Amino acid sequence: MDLYSLIIENKLILELVYALAISLICAIIVIRTDKFFRLSMHQGIRYFRNAFFFYGIAFIARYVFGLLSDLEFEFIYIAQIIFEYFLIMAGFFLLYSLIWRKFEFSKEGHFSSLFNAKIAVFHAMALILAVMDNLWATYNFLFISQIVIFFYASVISYLNYKKNTKKNKFSRFYFVAMLLSLGAWILNFLAEAYFNWNHGLLIIVGIVNVIFFLLFLFGVIKFTNTKWQQRNVRG
Repeated sequence: MDLYSLIIENKLILELVYALAISLICAIIVIRTDKFFRLSMHQGIRYFRNAFFFYGIAFIARYVFGLLSDLEFEFIYIAQIIFEYFLIMAGFFLLYSLIWRKFEFSKEGHFSSLFNAKIAVFHAMALILAVMDNLWATYNFLFISQIVIFFYASVISYLNYKKNTKKNKFSRFYFVAMLLSLGAWILNFLAEAYFNWNHGLLIIVGIVNVIFFLLFLFGVIKFTNTKWQQRNVRG
């Protein structure tokens, strides 16, 4: 039995391991960025933290969705909406972490970064897109929204990297990760629209997604370690 056949035969188990692994990576990123945010009070880091908080919940929902795959349709329907809603919100938070200065003029930020007047618009859009996908039995609203989000995020992160005179590694990781995620969402869309969910293409998407999360994990660990070392030296 070749590797491809082995992956297909154990698809459900691998999807559950995949979802749990990404949820664990997201938890580490959230914990480390939350600690750094409380030291720096940087609002961009705050929204970046929120993005991975929502990614973590999305993939936990995906794990639950896998466990409920043989149960009542209503449970599967609700789990799928929750998965899409949190996934879309995570994309919005990542984009907003790059552009928040254009909409917020106080460095102190809102009392809650998870829900406020500006973020409420994202919540409404994410919920509407998730429900529409499930009503029409498609993923097109999810895929197109994420392609648009990550296209803009890629452009903005590239411009930020070019403006950064120090050219720190995290800004480079950020730009590369945005490109990888954009590519993954385009492949997802192509797999649905033109290749009838080709398993080989979906495996590539899964690998790219894992690289995306590992890049951010590595970048966050390196960035926070460097900043904490600098604070200790100053202290």
